Amino acid sequence: MNEAMDFTLNGIMNAERQAIRPMSFTEPFWEATKEKKLVLQYCPETDQYQFFPRPMSLYTGKRNVEWREVSGEGELYSHTIARRSRPPYQGHEPFAVGLVTLDAGVNVIGNLINLEEEDIKVGMRLKPYWYPLPEGHHLLMFEPNGS
Repeated sequence: MNEAMDFTLNGIMNAERQAIRPMSFTEPFWEATKEKKLVLQYCPETDQYQFFPRPMSLYTGKRNVEWREVSGEGELYSHTIARRSRPPYQGHEPFAVGLVTLDAGVNVIGNLINLEEEDIKVGMRLKPYWYPLPEGHHLLMFEPNGS
């Protein structure tokens, strides 16, 4: 294996990360990550999910959003390979960043791990990978879904 292409061993996984400081309207999202669960805001009036968390519905402007658990599985829509970066990620290159369209219908940006550059394909199925952070939270990343 070419170590320069290995995003697990020579990438973003080794970067130092700070503890999360949730805002009141993001707290349910971050609390769920402690249990490695992905929850998204859901607008009951429009039957749509939204991401990133907001204090109100993106669709109606009302504060009646609900939190619902989703699988976190999805399809790679686009990606890039970072070969240069700034601290705290400097020195941890290369790493992959993907735009993932979740099965729930929202787009999420996250690191792609446990694969090599030549294996990254638009349309590939991905599943969540939960990277541990200080204070018990986890950061959502994505890895290939072998099923």
